[in-house]
Amino acid sequence: MRNLHAWTHRTAEGEKREVRAVKNRGRWRLQSKLQHEAEWTYHEVPVLSDLQELREILWRKYQRRRAAHEDVLLADKMLAESGSS
Repeated sequence: MRNLHAWTHRTAEGEKREVRAVKNRGRWRLQSKLQHEAEWTYHEVPVLSDLQELREILWRKYQRRRAAHEDVLLADKMLAESGSS
């Protein structure tokens, strides 16, 4: 089973944007696309707001026993590496 988390939000221009995070080899790999785009954009360096949202999603799922604590810690580590806490 893949460790996949996905969410959507609206951009400042009002366009729907979907983001997916997949855990692979001890790292979260994030990808996103706008509603009108056909192809996913893979982010080598994830957008800070996407990392923060992933961390919040993982924390909420962890509290409901739907995500592992190590996943939350990995998101925290990636946030620290990006310069945010």
